[in-house]
Amino acid sequence: MTRRRSQGGVAAASWLTTYSDLVTLLLCFFVLLYSFSAIDVVKFRRFIASFQGAGVLDGGTTPDTAIVMPEENPTEVATEELGPFWADQGQMLAHVEEYLEAQGIAAEVRAFREERGVMMELQDRVLFDSGQATLRPDGLVLLAKLMPLFAAMPNEITVEGHTDNVPINTPEFPSNWELSTGRSARVVRYFVEIHGLTPERFSAVGYGEFRPIDSNATAEGRSRNRRVVFVIRGI
Repeated sequence: MTRRRSQGGVAAASWLTTYSDLVTLLLCFFVLLYSFSAIDVVKFRRFIASFQGAGVLDGGTTPDTAIVMPEENPTEVATEELGPFWADQGQMLAHVEEYLEAQGIAAEVRAFREERGVMMELQDRVLFDSGQATLRPDGLVLLAKLMPLFAAMPNEITVEGHTDNVPINTPEFPSNWELSTGRSARVVRYFVEIHGLTPERFSAVGYGEFRPIDSNATAEGRSRNRRVVFVIRGI
């Protein structure tokens, strides 16, 4: 009886030792998983690059763990993590605003963000004379400054024409529908026909007076409603 009890005690102790080792290994395993999930991708790639030859098992040298890490380039890291500016609306809006400031046209072009995409709004007096759809010379200069911005992105761009509610009835424009559509189409043709941008990326829309952003009861409100809007859609 004494021998059996002694042997049973030894077996129980061995089982507990094996079990505790297993739990310890599992704990280490999950700690490693957590550390891998928070790994610095750039530094990890540089660590892997420090291997020489085929590897340790094939006779290569061990990794140089004392390698001096060069300072990271913030631009490269941001590009790798966030992608190009046109792939994220928040980043694209910031880029557009910086571009407009650099070109000195931030006062003429208002950039903001909506659910549809990044918006760029121009008052119609900048581009067209009253009741006309022919681009003014200074309007052509302004659009020429926007061309490099549009050429650098693959996004689809909708050009929207808007008017106030003052009626128009001319042989060329029987109503504000035709006027707003004619203006947006003229802007699209400028980028496609003059600068050779991809026509499949552009569309022209005319809303007439039916999407105002201010009251048409005042001259100031009507002036705000007469506008051309670029809608840069996300990809």
